[in-house]
Amino acid sequence: MQCLPAPSGGAGRGEWNSGDPSAPALPSLASAPACLQRQSHCSPSLSRGGTHASEPLPARPPRRRPAMAKRSSLSIRIVEGKNLPAKDITGSSDPYCIVKVDNEPIIRTATVWKTLCPFWGEDYQVHLPPTFHTVAFYVMDEDALSRDDVIGKVCLTRDALASHPKGFSGWTHLVEVDPNEEVQGEIHLRLEVVPGVHASRLRCAVLEARDLAPKDRNGASDPFVRVHYNGRTQETSVAVNVQRLCSAQQEEGWFRLQPDQSKSRRGKGNLGSLQLEVRLRDETVLPSVCYQPLVQLLCQEVKLGTQGPGQLIPVIEETTSAECRQEVATTLLKLFLGQGLAKDFLDLLFQLELGRTSEANTLFRSNSLASKSMESFLKVAGMRYLHGILGPIIDRVFEEKKYVELDPSKVEVKDVGCSGLHRPQTEAEVLEQSAQTLRAHLVALLSAICRSVRTCPAIVRATFRQLFRRVRERFPSAQHQNVPFIAVTSFLCLRFFSPAILSPKLFHLRERHADARTSRTLLLLAKAVQNIGNMDTPVSRAKESWMEPLQPTVRQGVAQLKDFIMKLVDIEEKEELDLQRALNSQAPPVKEGPLFIHRTKGKGPLASSSFKKLYFFLTTETLSFAKTSSSKKSTFIKLASIRAAEKVEEKSFGSSHIMQVIYADDVGRAQTVYLQCKCVNELNQWLSALRKASTNNRGLLRSYHPGIFRGDKWSCCHQKDKTDQGCDKTHSRVTLQEWNDPLDHDLEAQLIYRHLLGVEAALRERYQLLRGVTEAGVSPTGCDGAPEDSLAQLLRVLQDLREAHGSSLASPAAREPHHLLELQT
Repeated sequence: MQCLPAPSGGAGRGEWNSGDPSAPALPSLASAPACLQRQSHCSPSLSRGGTHASEPLPARPPRRRPAMAKRSSLSIRIVEGKNLPAKDITGSSDPYCIVKVDNEPIIRTATVWKTLCPFWGEDYQVHLPPTFHTVAFYVMDEDALSRDDVIGKVCLTRDALASHPKGFSGWTHLVEVDPNEEVQGEIHLRLEVVPGVHASRLRCAVLEARDLAPKDRNGASDPFVRVHYNGRTQETSVAVNVQRLCSAQQEEGWFRLQPDQSKSRRGKGNLGSLQLEVRLRDETVLPSVCYQPLVQLLCQEVKLGTQGPGQLIPVIEETTSAECRQEVATTLLKLFLGQGLAKDFLDLLFQLELGRTSEANTLFRSNSLASKSMESFLKVAGMRYLHGILGPIIDRVFEEKKYVELDPSKVEVKDVGCSGLHRPQTEAEVLEQSAQTLRAHLVALLSAICRSVRTCPAIVRATFRQLFRRVRERFPSAQHQNVPFIAVTSFLCLRFFSPAILSPKLFHLRERHADARTSRTLLLLAKAVQNIGNMDTPVSRAKESWMEPLQPTVRQGVAQLKDFIMKLVDIEEKEELDLQRALNSQAPPVKEGPLFIHRTKGKGPLASSSFKKLYFFLTTETLSFAKTSSSKKSTFIKLASIRAAEKVEEKSFGSSHIMQVIYADDVGRAQTVYLQCKCVNELNQWLSALRKASTNNRGLLRSYHPGIFRGDKWSCCHQKDKTDQGCDKTHSRVTLQEWNDPLDHDLEAQLIYRHLLGVEAALRERYQLLRGVTEAGVSPTGCDGAPEDSLAQLLRVLQDLREAHGSSLASPAAREPHHLLELQT
């Protein structure tokens, strides 16, 4: 039976006698085999921030259920692939990965050219709504002259990820992508059992659908619905529990479409494998007032800066395993950065590291909490500084694509080409030309570093000042005169500049990985920077004697770098505050870059549209544009007026990578601007930046139109009301984590609490040990039991937070029942 349009609302409606076993059946979408799952409706998250922030904090949080916010995030590392099938006539492939969450592309890795065993090594952090269902990894083959080929995919459900608290890690086989299984979207149904004299009747109304998968070449679909009931056919049908409907009498809601699980899966094993590391983290973030005792206790420890076995920071370091030390270091660093204590926190870690180091040549060489925290600090506070120094040099290396090699055993003359005399170059000529090229890059890099004292962030300079002073106090002898410089360069050169030169894409310096030739140039340049950072020690020279042609430049670079460090650390407290105040007043852009803005010319049927290239700037206050990056800016949209930032269907303009920014003008009317990006990664980065910058705006939309209003209707849903609220849900909570993200104090405190809760047993054991020593009359630090008191306070705070979380879950809001409607074929 076909569903005919209903008189009101455009809904399809059918009515059947449920007592007739031969009656036709209930609804299914004919556009794709699918099953329907009732969407869960969670209770709304309450706003963060306590209601008693101004009152003194009691010893324990109140017993009533505190307001909370649900946070979900995915840590994704796409490592490598192996044994992929050849898609090109050359017997190779050009693979890259697309990551989709609920069929929404959010990540694209770089393409690795001409290989069947690609290595990506790319890390991403994605923030998502807790209601997402699946994350899928599509391995694609890039083609220049045709559509990219799909090699295979790996799909991980939310439940599967939740079953691995420490994350999913390992190799998994790629499976073939069946277009009929690429199902997405939801359908709005109303099912009702109508009592009758002889038998009850089952009435079904098909109201609307949203977020359906594109099935046509133009990126759209032409969906319709066929309805069957209580019969087996070749088409997919929906099995409905009539007894349950009889008891409920009526059921209405949005149902999620799923692939037909009854169909046999295609074989796997011949499409290769993908190595992934994926971790799902669900956090319940309490109001700020609940975390104040924990934050205040940790800040108090950092402010005191005293050393001893009972101090909290050393205890946290000792009880933290090596595998999660980087994560804990980053979280602590962000927490203290938000409290204005990042420099003090790092200074305390420097003192702890120096206190247990006897040999100068092993200083900061281990993966200690100090080393990991300093790495995170430079990425959070110094990434813009890094881009300013390395950006032009890295771009020049990529653009030149010169063959560079210093190792005679690896020189391949055939790859170099001919000289100016139209003859093949000799090995000696290749080595000399390579040395000249590297010397030029190295001189340019050293010059950029030496000129950057004033552009280095004040907090970075002040931190290096503390590091330099602490190391010089610990190793004051003349034989250790280079140790303070090496301490600074061990972070600045060896852990910041060199890794960025070696892998520019991972530091957002380039959008793609380097090819083999460019990678070798970057590797040699990074080695030279490492030698300079090591102060050109005999040990570093002896390892690779073929680097000798660069030694004059390296020795000159050591002298330049020492002079630079002396100027860098020569900063006093007043100058630090002045520089930081000036930096804050400049309000650097959150994101900037060229975009194409949509312009319409003329009116009526003769109207034409085009995209014009402009340079856009997103700050914490406005989205503005200019003709070029150095031109005068014009304010375009006030950030507080943004209501949504979403993608646009490809069919709308016949182009891809287009987003729409919906905002309210000066009189409150809704306006939409369409902006085109050059690739999917840039699109997602701009959307993420806009969403994070406007996350606290009032009046954010819950639905939008993925199409455009053309003629007299929307291209997506064909609704004729231009002011219609929208046919798809917005994705305001889907964002990518970036190095310049605003700090989230409550989330960082929650993550620290979660970590401490995991090592609580070790903390209690340590407390009992210290307590026993004190009772024996021996104070381990001579502080009259202060360390034991701070550790006891920490254990008490953890107990309070545990109770606060327990009370927040003790009385959950009533949820609608979860029903599953399965497919049968």
